[in-house]
Amino acid sequence: MSTPLIVLVGPMGVGKSTVGRLLAERLGTGYRDTDEDIVSAQGRSISEIFVDDGEPAFRALEKQAVRTALAEHDGVLALGGGAILDADTRDLLAGQRVVYLSMDVEEAVKRTGLNAARPLLAVNPRKQWRELMEARRHLYEEVAAVVVATDGRTPEEVTQAALDALELKEA
Repeated sequence: MSTPLIVLVGPMGVGKSTVGRLLAERLGTGYRDTDEDIVSAQGRSISEIFVDDGEPAFRALEKQAVRTALAEHDGVLALGGGAILDADTRDLLAGQRVVYLSMDVEEAVKRTGLNAARPLLAVNPRKQWRELMEARRHLYEEVAAVVVATDGRTPEEVTQAALDALELKEA
């Protein structure tokens, strides 16, 4: 059983995929995203899974995808924004090098435009994003070994801050 070198958590639009790929490149390791695993396995988008099957069905798929990726992947792993909602998943993250990429609501608006492709933000995006973060922030902080603020930083700056915080050297 392997363990990821780094696990990235944080809200949608924070840059987990972008920073994850940069970290993997700089560390000379592989990159994996559990949302991509789910889309690949299901043959449809996360939005479609939410609409067709509902959030509980998606969360069950997500829980299994995270469990599998944590067991199989030894590189950089990015988790979906809501993966930390599951208590078993949080338990699995204990002792891992988890980086919580944080941002405030204004940064989220700039980055995502809080668009309708995000199923949990379809009605009043700014209000819903705030509510999601109020419900999740403490969970992200609970699982995090380090917190890296992304506000006003380029992906390269966030990548370097994560490497520095974890005291990891580039390959």
